[in-house]
Amino acid sequence: MVKICCIGAGYVGGPTMAVIALKCPSIEVAVVDISVPRITAWNSDQLPIYEPGLDDVVKECRGRNLFFSTDVEKHVCEADIVFVSVNTPTKTRGLGAGKAADLTYWESAARMIADVSKSDKIVVEKSTVPVKTAEAIEKILTHNSKGISFQILSNPEFLAEGTAIEDLFKPDRVLIGGRDTPGGQKAIQALKEVYAHWVPEDRIICTNLWSAELSKLAANAFLAQRISSVNAMSALCEATGADVTQVSYAVGKDTRIGPKFLNASVGFGGSCFQKDILNLVYICECNGLPEVAEYWKQVIKINDYQKSRFVNRVVASMFNTVSNKKIAVLGFAFKKDTGDTRETPAIDVCKGLLGDKARLSIYDPQVTEDQIQRDLTMNKFDWDHPLHLQPMSPTTVKQVSVVWDAYEATKEAHGICILTEWDEFKTLDYQRIYNNMQKPAFVFDGRNIVNADKLREIGFIVYSIGKPLDAWLKDMPAVA
Repeated sequence: MVKICCIGAGYVGGPTMAVIALKCPSIEVAVVDISVPRITAWNSDQLPIYEPGLDDVVKECRGRNLFFSTDVEKHVCEADIVFVSVNTPTKTRGLGAGKAADLTYWESAARMIADVSKSDKIVVEKSTVPVKTAEAIEKILTHNSKGISFQILSNPEFLAEGTAIEDLFKPDRVLIGGRDTPGGQKAIQALKEVYAHWVPEDRIICTNLWSAELSKLAANAFLAQRISSVNAMSALCEATGADVTQVSYAVGKDTRIGPKFLNASVGFGGSCFQKDILNLVYICECNGLPEVAEYWKQVIKINDYQKSRFVNRVVASMFNTVSNKKIAVLGFAFKKDTGDTRETPAIDVCKGLLGDKARLSIYDPQVTEDQIQRDLTMNKFDWDHPLHLQPMSPTTVKQVSVVWDAYEATKEAHGICILTEWDEFKTLDYQRIYNNMQKPAFVFDGRNIVNADKLREIGFIVYSIGKPLDAWLKDMPAVA
């Protein structure tokens, strides 16, 4: 029986291994992590991550051919294929701070694999890593190999949170990069056979190591660039009276461009886009390509600009101050159908409003109060380090209350900021909300999900990103 072990039981490792176990009943899959609370959660009825469809997959396989364990060394030792899905956070200090990927966790995983292995292994990079990481990992493994053969493969994930299980069941492509040597090709074939249990062969792409590593960064950079492009247009639409929804619909009808990732919003978030682009920028700089680095840096700059522009619009609209005003924040996760708050635009928007002394009442159907308070007190990039290394916030933000109901959040509020596109926000009883708010009552729709005309009929002053401005908003221009 082929044995697979995955180091790292997070957003990538957990769902990916659960689907492999489901689709390959003849393979034994172990997911290992040093975090006891995380493994305990994977073995309970309350999984540590929320992802539609994940519960059913885990419950079907767990205890049969899918195991979650903190006994890292035992399972690594027994495995034929070891997936490494550990964090690759952005460095916060030292060389490349603020841009380069921190490979500390990767390196310690590689050293541990070399230490405990007694048989040949295929080691698979599953986390997003800088180009040429495989070479560094190879050096660590071969210098500590004790005669054991290690083959390194790059098999980046292309999952979207909220649809991860669906993406794993029906992937656009599975990318496997390896060495062009007999051993490397044999390793590629072994991993290909795992995916071939359910993925059509024409969707399994085999490349060299560096192409596979770079393809992941490139894919995320291209997707983020599309969002920044439409968000840049949204600012111009507001200035000229155009409607960004109509513009992006017209642009998306061009088959060369296509309609996806063209929704204007308060900005992109998630654990990958910003981190991967900063990584790309750093790699370009290290390879003497400052112009290319500058090009990709602009994608991040526009994203930051969009968030600060939104905050400025809120403050300017409300008589240039939100001091001591109650603002309801609907949605804190970086997108709907996930509880993930990593790099969510809500953090920067909330911090911007708190900087002007607003009182925030936050509601998100999937994010806990503890998580929200942590995010609002944490330094940039700290979120991507393991929980026990993150600073525990000694104080909570007193101007923030977290509630479990949209109506509670909006009661007596001066304004509402919609920051996540949860479906339930489209169907709220806005008449009831309006009746319980301070007047004038404002809605700032950072996701363009509400019917602005209907809200205006009720009496709201509405700001929708990239849409023609209310007369009120024209009178109170935001200072960018």
